[in-house]
Amino acid sequence: MIDKRTKRVRYKLKKISNRKRLTVFRSNKHLYAQVIDDSVGKTLASASSKEKNIDIDIKDRKSLAEIIGKNIAKRSIEKGIKEVAFDKGKYKYHGLIKILADSARTEGLIF
Repeated sequence: MIDKRTKRVRYKLKKISNRKRLTVFRSNKHLYAQVIDDSVGKTLASASSKEKNIDIDIKDRKSLAEIIGKNIAKRSIEKGIKEVAFDKGKYKYHGLIKILADSARTEGLIF
């Protein structure tokens, strides 16, 4: 079920921009990021903390969020997507979400 904040954020993103959407999901254990093309309804690039190439020994979630932000930026730029709209979903823009977004920006994504 999508809550009010998620609907509001997504509606505003789709209304003002036709860019691909960088969406973030945060569970108690893991972080996920996806670049989605809404016109087709397909995921173009994704990164998460469940991937095998990410060290499981990293206990600090902030450094994990930074790694995932860099990974999603590299993968989307490889696919030719440099400009995205950041969909924070139901989360406030602080903490892990902000760290992920800032690290994606430093790697070259524009949003």
